[in-house]
Formats: sequence, structure tokens, C-alpha cells
Amino acid sequence: MKQSESAEHPLMRIDVGAVLAARLGRRPPRAVTAALERLVCQSRLNAMLEYAWPRRGADFCRAVVEHLGITVRVDGLDRLPASPRIIAVSNHPLGGLDGMILIDIFSRAYGRDVRFVVNDLLGAVEPLSDVFVPVNKHGAQSRDYAAAVEAAFASDAPVLMFPAGLCSRRRDGRVADLEWQKMFVLKARRYGRAVVPVHFDAANSPRFYRWARLRERLGIRFNAEMVLLPSEVFRAEGRTFDIRIGHPVDSALLEGDPRQAAARIRNLVYTL
Repeated sequence: MKQSESAEHPLMRIDVGAVLAARLGRRPPRAVTAALERLVCQSRLNAMLEYAWPRRGADFCRAVVEHLGITVRVDGLDRLPASPRIIAVSNHPLGGLDGMILIDIFSRAYGRDVRFVVNDLLGAVEPLSDVFVPVNKHGAQSRDYAAAVEAAFASDAPVLMFPAGLCSRRRDGRVADLEWQKMFVLKARRYGRAVVPVHFDAANSPRFYRWARLRERLGIRFNAEMVLLPSEVFRAEGRTFDIRIGHPVDSALLEGDPRQAAARIRNLVYTL
């Protein structure tokens, strides 16, 4: 059996043509497929996936960071609680690479697997399926998703979150998250987990924000700019990112309205 044909953990590959054919019921014109392959950087993504294979979880994330030649400088690791039962909440500037870097950092800090609460669409990223905890608020499987989320917070593993859900957008010349959702506040209260604020100093390219603004002006609800995220990953090649970890906030201090508490932690992150 060839290496890429491992039955246990097969090599993950991106095939835009196959995806389009499955969705459309027929193969689209080659010119269309080729243009989309270039847009999503298919060949570079597959080279990166091959480099990282067959590693999984945090090891996969480390391989991606290594492949891209990225340097990460972290301030505040000494502020992390000794107990791994934390919820680390961060701004979400990059839309994917930032998550993999945080998985690497926190798995190293605690010497164990972490859990990352994500949109259910990311559940298809097989090398990270042991780390990702998908959230699906709709559909017949929502109960199963909810049970998996509760199990993650009830466990002894560190839990990571991007409370904004979407990656940051540019508003009034400033790149920042939109409103943070209250889930992390409710789970911190329920499971007695300290909240660790994290600031990730980064931004996507101006092109990404122009696409996002144009899509909003046209009234298109689908986040079409997300198709640019693969190119944003490779734009980060060779860069240095600064990450700052703040002092943990005890769950007992997250009193009052949970949305207001989430907003307070969001504001705290942007002061780090």
C-alpha cells in the first residue's frame, strides 16, 4: 500500500473539480475549474497537506506552521493557570491559521490535547477531527453536536474558542472582531473554568476586506470572501506573529448579563 493510501489516516487532498462535479451533477468547463483551483491555491494546499501527513491534531498544526516558516512570539505564558481546565478566548484575525497556531501554543503549554469549538463546517478537516468540537445549532444532528460540546467543557482538556465566530472585519479603518457570542461565559460559569483572554496581533490583506465590504453592500449573505482565506494562509509565509496572553478571569467574576460579560472580555482582549 502506498503511503498516501493509508487506510487508517488517508492523505487529505483538495480537489475543486470533484467538489464542483458532486454539487452540480456534472463536470464544469475546465477553464472554470482551473480558475477556482488558482483562487483557492489548490496545488499549494495539497503540497502543505502532503508535508504534514500523517500527523494529526497539534502535531499537524505544528507541521503547517513549520512548512510556512512562521515565527510566533508569545508573551504571558507564565500567566496561564496550572489547571488545564480553562477557556482560552481570542480575537480571530486570520480565519484559520490563527487557530492552528493557538492549538500548537496551548497544547505545548499544557502538554496534552486541547479542544477547539468551531463551526460545524470545519468538522470535515480530518487531521483536526480529534481537536475540533463542531457546533451546529440547526438540523437533526444538533443534539449530538450539543452533547459533544458539553463533553468537551466537562473534560479536563483546555478549550479554545473564537467567540466572534467569523474572522475579524475592517470597520472605520480598524480591523477587529464583530460582537462576541456569550457561549464561553455560560460554559465558564457552568463548569467553573477560568477564562484566559488572548490577543493575536495580525490582519488579512486589504483585498480580503474589500471583498467583504463589497459583498455586504450587494446584500449577499453568504460570506463569499472566505474563498480568499487559502491565499491569506500563504500570504503569511515567513511572517512573525505576536500573541499576548492576559491574566485569567475567574468564572465567578463573569456576573450579570452574559452578553455584557462577553463584551467586557472582548474589550479586555483588545487592551492586551
